[in-house]
Amino acid sequence: MEALTVRGGYRLEGEIPIHGAKNSALPLLAATLLVEGCSEIHNCPHLSDVDASMAILRHLGCGVTRQDTTVTVDATAPSRAQIPDNLMREMRSSIVFLGAIVARFGQATLTYPGGCELGPRPIDLHLSALRRLGVTVEECHGTIRCRVEKELRGAEITLGFPSVGATENVLLAACTAMGTTVLRNAAREPEIQDLCRFLNHCGAHISDDGCGTLVIEGVPRLQGVAHAVMPDRIEAATYLAAAAVTGGKIALTSCAPETVSSVFPLLEQAGCVITRPQPNRIHMLAPSRLRKMGTVRTMPYPGFPTDAAAPLLAAACVAEGTTVFVENIFENRYRYVDELARMGARIQVDGRVAVVEGVPRLQGASVACTDLRGGAALVVAALAAGGETTVTALHHLDRGYDDLVGCLQGVGARIRRQ
Repeated sequence: MEALTVRGGYRLEGEIPIHGAKNSALPLLAATLLVEGCSEIHNCPHLSDVDASMAILRHLGCGVTRQDTTVTVDATAPSRAQIPDNLMREMRSSIVFLGAIVARFGQATLTYPGGCELGPRPIDLHLSALRRLGVTVEECHGTIRCRVEKELRGAEITLGFPSVGATENVLLAACTAMGTTVLRNAAREPEIQDLCRFLNHCGAHISDDGCGTLVIEGVPRLQGVAHAVMPDRIEAATYLAAAAVTGGKIALTSCAPETVSSVFPLLEQAGCVITRPQPNRIHMLAPSRLRKMGTVRTMPYPGFPTDAAAPLLAAACVAEGTTVFVENIFENRYRYVDELARMGARIQVDGRVAVVEGVPRLQGASVACTDLRGGAALVVAALAAGGETTVTALHHLDRGYDDLVGCLQGVGARIRRQ
């Protein structure tokens, strides 16, 4: 069994280049199924979730190759409209293929997705939106069967919650539907904007009013293009938390500072100095000990991202004072808290609220990742802990962090994988 060994107490200093965003790469790969030809996705991170998406595309009959950070997908003649259960269970984001398969084949068969256990993530919004576009949906014993009687047609759709996945599925299904689709209360995350850029570049007609309304005018077909995945804002937030917890001085390169801006006020409240000397760089200088961050509430974009809460919570464990985290997106985000407690963290959880009382120092221990972002929190905590920490269940981290060990070693962390 592989494990990370982290010897804490070393100040991080230096530069870390930010990889392509997992949460953008996955819907982009799904979108290549709509193209009657070849697409090139550049800046595609090396992640197990990306590998799972590539495996799904191959199963559907697409040609898929990777050369370094470029994934080429040939969707000239896909041959299957179903995804087997074993591939669906690899990741929760697999549901994003539903809209693309229905749009390409007029039918789809798949099962409920797997991935991190973060509590219920119902796909009701996805299915009800697709029904509005003319999709007949049947659910039976965990299997979802969809078909289109004649053709997909544009519709007026209002989401009850600005779900990222539901927004992606509507975009993928509607961009080649007949007529115009108006999607209100759509997710506004930067990854949604990246998907729209790709689809428009392929020939789709999607307009965004910037306030949660997307207008999609259906087109007959899409053409293949080359597109670069946007920088990963959650990876950036994680490395900022890692530097903050060690009193470090760090520069993030190849990033998009505007997409991480909701994290800056909390770090600044904790005593960090953050500057943006160039459009694609973030500099941060952290104090020797962080201060409390007040109350942190996760919200849909442009609010504080739920995926960034766990690394910041780990940093708050050694801050001076008490920080409160309120989780408004997922019901079961705090499974990793018990692992932090093994390191001496003082955290009280009541439902969606976690109260973190900072301690002077954590102590190294043997801990296991419970999910992707919770695993990142354990690594952040280990960087500040006395002695040595062993982190296991690394398959969670492999889903979302490309070369985590190499990036941290490059700025002075004593971390190794074995």
